[in-house]
Amino acid sequence: MLGGLLLALLVAALRRRRDPADELEALARGQERLAGALGQVAEAQAAAQVRLATALDARLSHVEGRMGETLAESAARTAHSLGRLGVRLEAVDRAQARMEALSGDILGLRQILDNKQARGAFGEIQLMEIVGRALPPDAWEAQATLSNGRRADCLVRLGHPPGPIAVDAKFPLEAWQALAAAPDKRAEKAARSAFRTALMKHIRDIAERYIIEGETADSALMFLPSEAVYAEAHAHFADVVRAGLEARVWIVSPTTLMAVLNTMRGVMKDARLRAEGARIRRELGLLARDVGRLGERAQALERHLRLAGAELDGVRLSAERAGRRAARLEAVDFSDDAPQAAE
Repeated sequence: MLGGLLLALLVAALRRRRDPADELEALARGQERLAGALGQVAEAQAAAQVRLATALDARLSHVEGRMGETLAESAARTAHSLGRLGVRLEAVDRAQARMEALSGDILGLRQILDNKQARGAFGEIQLMEIVGRALPPDAWEAQATLSNGRRADCLVRLGHPPGPIAVDAKFPLEAWQALAAAPDKRAEKAARSAFRTALMKHIRDIAERYIIEGETADSALMFLPSEAVYAEAHAHFADVVRAGLEARVWIVSPTTLMAVLNTMRGVMKDARLRAEGARIRRELGLLARDVGRLGERAQALERHLRLAGAELDGVRLSAERAGRRAARLEAVDFSDDAPQAAE
C-alpha cells in the first residue's frame, strides 16, 4: 500500500516537471501527505496490533480455560475409571481366590474318588445324608449285617411284604473315568465295553449278596452318587439297565433315590396305620364301654343326690320345728308369782 502511494507521487512529480517551484511545492505536499499517510498507516498498524494482541489474549485465555476444564474432566474420568478398575481388580482377586479354593476342593474330591476305599466312604456318606433326610431314624440301618454275613451299606426296614431293601453305595468309577478320558474312537469303544462289564458285574454282585429269600425284599438298590454316571448308563447302556431290572436291582441316582425313599416312607406310613388299626379299634371299644359306665354312674349319682336332697328337706323341717319349740320354752316364766299354766 505504501509503495503504491510513493509510486503515484513520483509519477505525478514527473508529469509536473515543467515548473521547478511547482515541483518542489508539489513534492513538499506529497511528502506531507506521505508522512500523514505513513502516520495513519502506523496508527492503523498499532491499532491492528493492539486488537490482534487483545484477540490473541482472549483466545489464549479461552483456550487455557477450555484446556483446564478438559484436563479436569479427563482427570476426574481417569480417577473414576481407576476406581472402577480397582473395584474390578478386587472382584477378580476374590474370584481367583474362590477358584483356587474350588480347585483345591476339586483336587481333594478327585483324590477321594481315585481311592477305592475313600470313594466307597464318599458314596456311603452321601447315601446316609439322603436317607437320613427322607426317612425316620427307626426306618433304616447303616452297615446292616445280613444272615449270609454280607454287610449292606444301608438297609431300609420295610415291613413284609415286601421286606427290608438293601442299598449298595459303590460304583465303578475307574471304568467311567476311562470312558470319559478316551482320546479316540478306538479307546472309547474299549472303555465303553469295560464300563458295561463293570456295571453288569456290580449288578450280579448286588443280586447275589443283598437279595435273600425270606429275609429281605426280592429287590435291591444300586446307588450311583454321580448324576453323570447315571445319565450315561441310561443313555448309552440300556441293555445294562434292562439286565438290572431282570435281576431286580434298581439303579438310582441322588435325585431318583430321594423319590424312591419318599415313596417308601408313604408305604411305611400306610403299613403302620394298618398295624395300628386293630389296636385303635380295640381302644375305641374300651372307650365306648367306659363312656357307658360313666353314664350309668352319673345316673346313680343323680339318684343319690335326689335322695340326699329329700333328706336335707326333712332335716330342715325338723330343725325348724325344734327351733319353734325352743322359742316357746324360752317364753315360759318359771317364777312363784307366775300363774300355773293349764295342764
